[in-house]
Amino acid sequence: MSARSNETAETPRAPRSSGSRLIDLFSGFGLATVLLLLLALLTWFATLEQIDNGLHQTLRKYFHWKAWWLLPEIKGRLVPLPLPGGYWVCALLFVNLLLGGVIRIRKGWKHSGNLISHLGILMLLVAGGVAHHASERGNMPVREGEMNNAAEDYFEYVIEIAEIRDGKPASVQVVRGRHIDDLRDGRQRLLPLPGLPFDLEAASYLANALPVSVRERAPARGELVCDGYYLMERPEEVNAEANAAACYVRVVRRDGSKDAPFILAGASFHPFTVRDGDRMFTIDMRKRLWPMPFTVKLDRFTAEFHPGTMKPAKFVSRVTRIQGADEVGVTIQMNEPMRHEGLTFYQASYGPPGAGPGQELYSVFEVVKNPADQWPAYSLYIVSFGMLVTFLIKLGGYIASRSRKSPSYG
Repeated sequence: MSARSNETAETPRAPRSSGSRLIDLFSGFGLATVLLLLLALLTWFATLEQIDNGLHQTLRKYFHWKAWWLLPEIKGRLVPLPLPGGYWVCALLFVNLLLGGVIRIRKGWKHSGNLISHLGILMLLVAGGVAHHASERGNMPVREGEMNNAAEDYFEYVIEIAEIRDGKPASVQVVRGRHIDDLRDGRQRLLPLPGLPFDLEAASYLANALPVSVRERAPARGELVCDGYYLMERPEEVNAEANAAACYVRVVRRDGSKDAPFILAGASFHPFTVRDGDRMFTIDMRKRLWPMPFTVKLDRFTAEFHPGTMKPAKFVSRVTRIQGADEVGVTIQMNEPMRHEGLTFYQASYGPPGAGPGQELYSVFEVVKNPADQWPAYSLYIVSFGMLVTFLIKLGGYIASRSRKSPSYG
């Protein structure tokens, strides 16, 4: 018996497969700790950097899915500390929590609270991903007594092609920004326009550029000149909303012939005109307009400022939401948005900029379409419920153990 026991004890264990070791790595508590520390570091650097570089530009640098790694920048100086992109840190944290906190966690009612809490955290990470890929943001200015039913995207420039009949746009086709904003460094792409007598060929997209006359300033880098103008690239603005995109475009006829190239720019005042027989079309570049499923009428707007300053203290917009025959009165103010049909209207600002006392003001709403708008709140409720379940289980176990240890008197 003794010899057999010793022989059994000394039998070497079968080596674990590389797949098992990989799962151990990705589900380990050590990896979770490293990822949470990286997120804290990324958030700290991003908070400091956005002071000088603006919120949108900083978020794109630190948390965009295309940012695999980055170097922090503080007050114009690069910090020689390569960091992974925040998007991919969160993605890896999701895998870690899914493997370690859900799949491999000890099962049973005693551990149900931990399982519920981990599911809530996973929902929070998914909400961030959905917001990153699927949310839309724009602004909607409305004057008192007037109505608006379309928001203008903050950042996305599109190409609009409209057929003009009787002096008015009869039909409009839109080429979204994702089809043109990657055409950098001379790249070009054919943009099909079904139903129209021509297609477009776009090239050399610039995020911020200005059409400049060669008489005013000669091209410095051999830029393409169209009708005496070329595109002068400008540094991207700290406030990304102020960028004016531009690109070169040419019309490609159905017989394969190509017209001379021309410039489309967000900074231009007039669209480009194209004729095909008796039909006339306008081609323009502008920030994307997206229609609302209802109309907003501004009944009254009031703005309060801190005494002696133009620093806002309170903005309040009383609006009527019109949808078909239904009209609903709603108050939108700071920290109290209006939510309806998947859209959230925030009281963002007012206009015109620098308005003086007694000048007529208009309200500016930030419109956000985010499918995961309420998911962070739901995840918080789930995590809190899981923690409560864990606490009650621990409390019940403690009370039961104390009862067993208490002496009984007969």
